[in-house]
Amino acid sequence: MGSPFGIPIYVSPTWFIVAILITLWFEPVVQARLHTSNLGGYLIAFVFAVLLYVSVLLHELAHCVVARMFGLPVRRITLYLLGGVSEIEKEPQTPGREFWVAFAGPLLSLGLAGAGFVFDRFLADDSVVGVLVLQLWFANLVVGVFNLLPGLPLDGGRLLRAGVWKITRNPGSGTVAAAWVGRGLALLLALTPFLLGLLTGAFDFVMVIWAAILSAFIWFGATQALQSARVQARLPHVQARALARRAIPVTADLPLAEAMRRAHEARAGALVVVDPAGTPLALVNEAAVTATPEHRRPWVTAGSVARTLEPGLTLPADLSGEALIEAVRRNPAGEYLLVEPGGGVYGVLSTSDLEHVFARS
Repeated sequence: MGSPFGIPIYVSPTWFIVAILITLWFEPVVQARLHTSNLGGYLIAFVFAVLLYVSVLLHELAHCVVARMFGLPVRRITLYLLGGVSEIEKEPQTPGREFWVAFAGPLLSLGLAGAGFVFDRFLADDSVVGVLVLQLWFANLVVGVFNLLPGLPLDGGRLLRAGVWKITRNPGSGTVAAAWVGRGLALLLALTPFLLGLLTGAFDFVMVIWAAILSAFIWFGATQALQSARVQARLPHVQARALARRAIPVTADLPLAEAMRRAHEARAGALVVVDPAGTPLALVNEAAVTATPEHRRPWVTAGSVARTLEPGLTLPADLSGEALIEAVRRNPAGEYLLVEPGGGVYGVLSTSDLEHVFARS
């Protein structure tokens, strides 16, 4: 779609669904105020849908611009069914930065609402521009206020997280608190249409559907945040040395069956392909070994099921925590060679072992 400020913008196919729904919903409003033709009413309603998502895009850009000011890399912005999402690759390092990155979006939405409200005072109620501005400033007011609700994954949840982080000096505590509040908001939002129905005696089916969609979005986002907090709590204890498998050297032309026999005899969990001088060249891939039928292994060489040690597949054995995870993310692979500061081989780190650590979280 474009790259304002160097940030790629993507539009999900679900955006077109919501654009059609907004157009169908807004067309009767246009007709009631402007008494235009059916085609004209739908065109104006579609323009409103586009402008609404432009304001959502500006909301997300505000997050990204502030994130960039703090040196946080931004991958992209995606517009989808429920609005937009900014993919910021790293978390802010202080609660203050977390606060400003989170607050930038709602602040811009409320600023648009305020500017639209003032501008609307000078427009005729029965003009196309007047109808669009009225609905847009009100929509931005709703977007701004809704996003300030204090529960993850909403911006207000990140503000709450920043506050708890500041008080406790523990970002994990902030995440857990904001996530549980988010779950509470999700339940309250799901019940709201039914509570209103009991009070008014009339149930709005469309409101029930939207409340269900939004509450599900908040609930799953909050749940994901809780899982992330558990992973973050475990991160400092994740050490490459502790997860390393003992490895033995083999030549590339050695039959796989013999290589595995030697590994079993040495109680090793990994195989490193080396040259005649003993220099590591490749790592035998566990998934490729598993996929090789046992009766074929005497005729398959270790080198044929190994991955060459490309840059990024050799890691310091002392890596731990976020540094270890970041190194693995930068160069996805099944196995990594762990080396000592002096260059000696310590062992092999298997991605599956790393995944099992977080699966237990």
